[in-house]
Amino acid sequence: MGAALTAEVRKLLSTRMWWIISLVMVAYLGFVAVVIAFSFSGTMATDEAAAGLPSGVDAAVATYSVTNPIGYVFPLLIGSMVFTTEFRHKTITGALLVEPSRGTLLLAKLVLGLALGLAYGAVGVGTVLLGGGTTLGLLGDGAFLGSSQVWSVLGWTLVAFAAWSMIGVAFGGLVTNQVTAIVAILAFTQFVEPIARTVGAAVESLSGVAQYLPGAAADAVIGASLFTSFAGAETGGDMLPRWAGLLMMLGYAAVFAVLARFVTLRRDIA
Repeated sequence: MGAALTAEVRKLLSTRMWWIISLVMVAYLGFVAVVIAFSFSGTMATDEAAAGLPSGVDAAVATYSVTNPIGYVFPLLIGSMVFTTEFRHKTITGALLVEPSRGTLLLAKLVLGLALGLAYGAVGVGTVLLGGGTTLGLLGDGAFLGSSQVWSVLGWTLVAFAAWSMIGVAFGGLVTNQVTAIVAILAFTQFVEPIARTVGAAVESLSGVAQYLPGAAADAVIGASLFTSFAGAETGGDMLPRWAGLLMMLGYAAVFAVLARFVTLRRDIA
């Protein structure tokens, strides 16, 4: 297990994708956080529109929670590449020579995914704090960095990112084709789930189903949702309990991991 994990870390650091994705994430999250904080400050809204937006600590919590609904595509992508890069560059054979046990190899990649998620989560949280917090401090009601509610959101964001990266690793292990995995992740995170959650929020009979989507489960883990904040609902809205949201995310990772083990890693690999 130790040798496999060491090999995984070395392979990751030998590529450029991990820091390229990090830079894109910082630029994207920083820009969005500033825009969201700017809108919550009321600067871009009429008095009537601003009245429906959160203020005070609720605005700070909603701004800092943007890391999940906007940024979760990045740990998913880097997580998927932990596996798909092996098949793209035909290094999976060498990986199995280092660690012949396919179950152990899968576990080592999941552990690496967890560490990657925590690292990306820390970078994402720092970016949102810098961009969104500064904007709220200058134009809004304040950054509220002394609020326990704010730090709870920031801390649980790290947990959510770790789970996202593990889901990405397991999904990459199932799909293996890098282009297919990237397209599927981008399509789901940028179109499918946002549309499904919007429809679920608008149609009462579907609201219960929308809670079990992975992004909604992650919002439950964090304890805040940007979707409900802009809808004028109470911050957090109608979400699963935190423990249930975390179980849902781990469940998605477990299902993909089991499928990867008994579908992809069961086959002969040349």
